[in-house]
Amino acid sequence: MAVAAATPTQPSPARGGGLPALLALPILALTLGHVFSNAVRTIPAVAADVLTRGLGITDEGLAAITGAFPAAFAVVMLPVGVALDRYGVRRTALGLLSVGTLGALIAALAQGPLTMLLGQVVLGIGCSGALMCPTTLAARSMDARRFALWSGLILALGNMGMLLSASPLALLIEWQGWRAGFLAAAAMAGFAVLAVALTVPRDAPDRAARAAAPLAQDIARIWHIATSPALRPLLVFGFASLAAMLGLRGLWGGPWLMEVKGLDRVEAGNILLLCTVALVAGPAIAGWVHRAVGRTPALLAGSHFVAAALIGLILAGGPGAPLSRLLGLAMLPASWDAAMLVLFGLIISFQVLCFSMVRAAVPPEQAGRALSAHNITFFAGAAILQAVSGLAAGGAGGGAGGGGGGGVAAAILTFPVALILCTTGFLWLRRRAV
Repeated sequence: MAVAAATPTQPSPARGGGLPALLALPILALTLGHVFSNAVRTIPAVAADVLTRGLGITDEGLAAITGAFPAAFAVVMLPVGVALDRYGVRRTALGLLSVGTLGALIAALAQGPLTMLLGQVVLGIGCSGALMCPTTLAARSMDARRFALWSGLILALGNMGMLLSASPLALLIEWQGWRAGFLAAAAMAGFAVLAVALTVPRDAPDRAARAAAPLAQDIARIWHIATSPALRPLLVFGFASLAAMLGLRGLWGGPWLMEVKGLDRVEAGNILLLCTVALVAGPAIAGWVHRAVGRTPALLAGSHFVAAALIGLILAGGPGAPLSRLLGLAMLPASWDAAMLVLFGLIISFQVLCFSMVRAAVPPEQAGRALSAHNITFFAGAAILQAVSGLAAGGAGGGAGGGGGGGVAAAILTFPVALILCTTGFLWLRRRAV
């Protein structure tokens, strides 16, 4: 397989003991790209109203445009996986982060829906290696036990990007407008480029393997890995997992809190900030629970079913919704939504356990390809389900009118349904594979 061999400029695998700074610093620098990716793709959650007015589009139109981000992300994941194995992490990361910086600038300067669509596509391409680059370097450099710990740390640190797109960017957008949010994200990406250039070691490509294996053959190998019995259940599971997190935290959570619950931008941003803190803490909690009880498939499936129930409880507290009527209220207070969103952030974070299962299913030299296959379904699911949520919002009349929150509620309902269906498929495929 095409994978760069360890050289004096590359950290060797860590076996036992603490992780050396020679390896920790490059992983942390690469994780800055994941911070940028999470920040820029969740800006619409606190800027949906001004984005729709500024671009002259509807809520469902914004869902379709921003859905181009995960769609482009998923489309380029195959070549990104090949590039990581052929050309190394450093060059792949630097190239993609530069593209991401350009995408944020295009979005900041957008004058209409088509320009914003272009910006989202370029951003999706540029962010496609944001999680893959640090996790691939970690997977190649450490044993499975230590990788499970560091994959959780990478995801938790990357989720801090959503901290920035909650209250801080809400305040910036309230003060300077939505363009300032994308400009701040561009500056963040530029800083990540500098950090990677300074800390990530150069890695020579395996030219012999590159010459021996055509690109089409490398892509076919990813497809072969993706369709293997060991990975199929995880790919079905992942189709709804990231989609639910991004759909609720990254797009529809803001409109629900502002349009349905009547909060202003900063108040909504503060609640989304609490959810994001839970998303940052969640992977560490998932790792602790996993070490205590094991049973990874049961934890994954249970987390999805509980996350679906929590989304249902949010919707049930909307105006005229069942729980509100049961309690004799017009709708439950925003504190209810805050509590459910925090619990949702903690529970959906158990998705991090997928990475250690993927890593354990393949040899180290196939790590880049296997993680690529997994991330394709993560982001393809996000793109498809986000588009479906936009259609659901439009079919329900859009906006917040109607019992339970109208179009926004219909859009959000897409995600618990998907979580239940995909988790059922995950369990069924695992049972067949046994």
